[in-house]
Amino acid sequence: MNFDLIVIGGGAGGFFTAIRLAELHPGARICILEAARKPLSKVEISGGGRCNVTHACYEPQELISFYPRGQKEMLGPFYRFQPSDMIAWFESKGVKLKTESDGRIFPVSNSSSTIINCFMNAINHSGIQLLTSTRVSGWTFEEKNKSWLVTLFDGRTINSKFLLIASGSDQRTWEALKVAGHRIISPVPSLFTFNIRENNLTSLQGISQPNVHLTIPSLKLETSGPLLITHWGMSGPAILKLSAWGARSLYDCGYVFDLQVNWRGEEGADEFRIFLQTMMSENPRRHVNNIVMQDIPARLWKYFCARAGITDELLCSDIRKKQLDVLVDVLCRDTYRVTGKSTFKEEFVTAGGVDLKDIDMRKFESKIQPGLFLVGEVLNIDALTGGFNFQSAWTGAEMAANAIAGQF
Repeated sequence: MNFDLIVIGGGAGGFFTAIRLAELHPGARICILEAARKPLSKVEISGGGRCNVTHACYEPQELISFYPRGQKEMLGPFYRFQPSDMIAWFESKGVKLKTESDGRIFPVSNSSSTIINCFMNAINHSGIQLLTSTRVSGWTFEEKNKSWLVTLFDGRTINSKFLLIASGSDQRTWEALKVAGHRIISPVPSLFTFNIRENNLTSLQGISQPNVHLTIPSLKLETSGPLLITHWGMSGPAILKLSAWGARSLYDCGYVFDLQVNWRGEEGADEFRIFLQTMMSENPRRHVNNIVMQDIPARLWKYFCARAGITDELLCSDIRKKQLDVLVDVLCRDTYRVTGKSTFKEEFVTAGGVDLKDIDMRKFESKIQPGLFLVGEVLNIDALTGGFNFQSAWTGAEMAANAIAGQF
């Protein structure tokens, strides 16, 4: 079997590269090799099965701020292909998209099957071959024939003029690339939640706060955003953001560290103390733990009071300065011992992969092995949640497809 392009990996980046090359160069012979029985598995589970295809961030300088790894290198590619371009491509295929209040973009159908069907229709229309349950054992470039020889686990071989690797986080692939001379940044988990052994806290699972400020003092990491209390500890966008930016240092400390929480967001302790004093003076005959706090759920407020050592019987008129100080500390400088991590749903992302110094980012082509292209998580590029990881895959695929089409 001889092809113009073999794609190793039937995920988002691999499919989009194949489809775009077929659009740019009709008649190109293209084959996608996928080890699993079903392709596009991450597309299927993304966004809780709704598929968060990209994000409504259309300024490249702002867009790169969502990428802990690959930030500098993705600026140029995003000027050439960004979320608005991907949206236009989907809409040209009849896929209607919607933008939610937080900027995430989904198909109007709220189903990942809409995106999967779009891709499957596109490869069928272009005559792209898809081989599932097909594992690659290795690849070599044959100088004599000026082509790539891809060997499958069953012993079959396939030839191709160009080779694209889009196999995601795969240790075997990284080892093969390392042998070929590529530098590999050791992969570590990103986008995970924090485990906290605090029964009184975890009993409040499901309660969220729209804006907290988080700090890991020992690592000089901090961020703000929504937080969700879970049965294992803490999750939500703020926690996931912190895990992404601190992926490598959190790995190095074994995921054991102190987390400081300002439940009041950016509000300072002095400002909150004044607010509390006003609340106490306005409600002298109420119990402190029964004050109605407009932006704090009643169960969470009772938890804060108990954590500050305030008894159920204490009236607002009887609270002492020392007790008020402790309560302010609990709200503005609360500290928890994190003892581990949990993967965020099924959307596992790694920080690490092929060093971007070995990649021509104008083409997503290897500098070590010309004719070899790499897109997606195989590279040392990762982002926060919200459709950003998909966008870097779409952009890399577009760059690679254009570069390959230009060499026909």
